[in-house]
Amino acid sequence: MTDPRKQRARRFGAGSGRWPATAVFFLNGLTLSTSIARQPSLKSLHHLTDGQVGALGLLFAAAAIVSMQFVGPLVARVGSTTVLRVSLVVMPILLALVGLAGGFGTLAAASTALGGVHGMTDAAMNAHAVAVERRSGRRILSGCHAAWSVSAVVASLATAGLTRAGVPLTAHFAGAAAVLVAGGLVLGPLLPAGPLLPAGDHHDSGAAPAPRANRPGGRRPDTGRSASGWSGAFVALGLSGTALMICEGAALGWGPIFLHDGRGVSLGLAATAVTAYAAGQTLVRLFGDQLATRYGAPKVFRTSGLVAAAGLGVAVLAAEPPAAVAGFAVMGAGMSVLLPLAFSVVGQVGGTDAATAVSRFTTFAYAGVLLGPAAVGWCAELTGLTRTLGALFPVLLAVALLTRLPDPRPPVGVPTTTGGHQVRSGPAG
Repeated sequence: MTDPRKQRARRFGAGSGRWPATAVFFLNGLTLSTSIARQPSLKSLHHLTDGQVGALGLLFAAAAIVSMQFVGPLVARVGSTTVLRVSLVVMPILLALVGLAGGFGTLAAASTALGGVHGMTDAAMNAHAVAVERRSGRRILSGCHAAWSVSAVVASLATAGLTRAGVPLTAHFAGAAAVLVAGGLVLGPLLPAGPLLPAGDHHDSGAAPAPRANRPGGRRPDTGRSASGWSGAFVALGLSGTALMICEGAALGWGPIFLHDGRGVSLGLAATAVTAYAAGQTLVRLFGDQLATRYGAPKVFRTSGLVAAAGLGVAVLAAEPPAAVAGFAVMGAGMSVLLPLAFSVVGQVGGTDAATAVSRFTTFAYAGVLLGPAAVGWCAELTGLTRTLGALFPVLLAVALLTRLPDPRPPVGVPTTTGGHQVRSGPAG
């Protein structure tokens, strides 16, 4: 007799793992975006100075980066599913504790703990998505990141409505935590059981090896690399991830300031730079997997990078504010698939297991998130914001033209095992 839980899991796509993996990104995004959207209320409630707010952000980011260093071995040992089933429940509880904090000390402790678990979740969910992508033979990374983008919009709209209705921060965080914990408990059983990518399974998990021309000296892909996994190709890809997140942080954090100070537009219109960027990014991410499947990852990555650079150029050079806002929308569309495509192949250029490679790459990307806005601010003090944003144009061009991505083609009809179920790989799409 068939287990009803297995039937329910298959209806929700747990057989391939695509939709449960996408839902993980959505829940994680809701948790983090709810916390970010309520920062003004948190600052006001606790009478925090700008320096204290910055310190909280630094503690959060530092804890996330530190925890990422331990996720790879942990996922390789116990599986990404086990890590995610725990972290998706713990994260919302820590969000509630942030809302209940009574002073700066307890607030700092709760924020640090939240950052640590977020870093663990971020690395584990990307490793999980990479594993599902390889086991099923279908691209899913762009769709997963699209779910994260959608969750940010949902969280910001919900926060705006609750704030306008006068709902206190503590009640908001407690209510959100209850909903998110319930979501994590429902989602957990739908995730494939067991390690999807056990240690060392970074080349033979349903993805074709890199072409011979891409192998140093024509050797096998696991030779000629550092035993630690820090190959030249991996470091280059990691630095590309850092550069991409610096550019994204500049657009989101400094785009509105640029429009207000440099173009003299109102604060309301300036804020639409973020909306335009996010809208362009989310829209294209919904189709990113299909584009990469049809045209190949290298071509889509290169074209998207050039589009992003062109959008940034328009945003910085356009004299009319509407044209500048449109430029940010084009930039967001171009940036949309770059990071998901990089995550999709990162395990193939690192000479170690995919879980460790993904966690290391996540650290590179998170460093860009952490350092980007501050670096732009320091440079703007010296040369002006317009020149600083303009200097990112050649950075995007370099990433688009110099980054080398392998383009694996999963073999058709090769059976693999995901969570105890046999899955027959077909054409990605």
